[in-house]
Amino acid sequence: MKYFEYSEPASLDQAVALLRGGPSPASLIAGGTDLMVQMKEHVRQPAHVINIKKIPGMDDFAFDPREGLLLGALVTTRQVETSPLTLRHYASLARAATDFASIQVRHRATVVGNVCRASPSADTLPALIADGAVLRIHGPAGQRRCAVEDFCTGPGRTVLAPDEIVTHIEIPAPPPRTGKAYIKHGRRAQMELATVGVAVRITLDGHGAVDDLAIVLAAVAPTPLRATQAEAVLRGRRPTAERLAEAALAACGEARPIGDVRGSAAYRRDMVRVLTRRALEQALQEIQA
Repeated sequence: MKYFEYSEPASLDQAVALLRGGPSPASLIAGGTDLMVQMKEHVRQPAHVINIKKIPGMDDFAFDPREGLLLGALVTTRQVETSPLTLRHYASLARAATDFASIQVRHRATVVGNVCRASPSADTLPALIADGAVLRIHGPAGQRRCAVEDFCTGPGRTVLAPDEIVTHIEIPAPPPRTGKAYIKHGRRAQMELATVGVAVRITLDGHGAVDDLAIVLAAVAPTPLRATQAEAVLRGRRPTAERLAEAALAACGEARPIGDVRGSAAYRRDMVRVLTRRALEQALQEIQA
């Protein structure tokens, strides 16, 4: 492993100053489950590693019925997986966290770290996008906010500047009569990248029609993909079996997968159709439960 400098800033401003004025390239470390492996394999060779664990507020984990859920950059996937708050109000995110790697990794890996990794097959990204999550980002000019949906620009690429830090994730509180689901398909559920992933959030009005929804696909495009045409099939209508099938077929048409060792493009596209319908059915069942 190449020599690097190591810092433990006590504030966000100190961390940003180190990113701007310290040795370059610099890498932040929270859980370290990606960074340490990549450093050992010489995929990444930072000249400076900045540990954010001593910065106050980065471990925030709070829920308000009106404001929603707040997750700090140090919150682990295991915390999200096991919290009664997420299990009750954010079922798709809790499911995505459960499907994320091994239990040993889940005890260390952070949700924000998974987001910043910007993998097209990331488990937490589809659920966060479906929930309308927003990132708090701190940089030299102060704080700005960015929707998770707009954060990834390509595999491993984001809108984050080299001197900016994602500090928190804000997830809106779900309205009444809302159901959520996340389904990951792979050769096995855990310790495996998704071959296809589908996250769904659906809200019904008082008459049983779809008031709002989001359908997000993973591992079938360079970034997580919002299936807007599939959503349009259902929005404002009653979610009958026929319309669910029509929406699933539309999602299949929107997918832009490639073929690789985990599955051909044609196989992935067909699995989008199958999993989208299943996820919609599961989300609707949650509303009726």
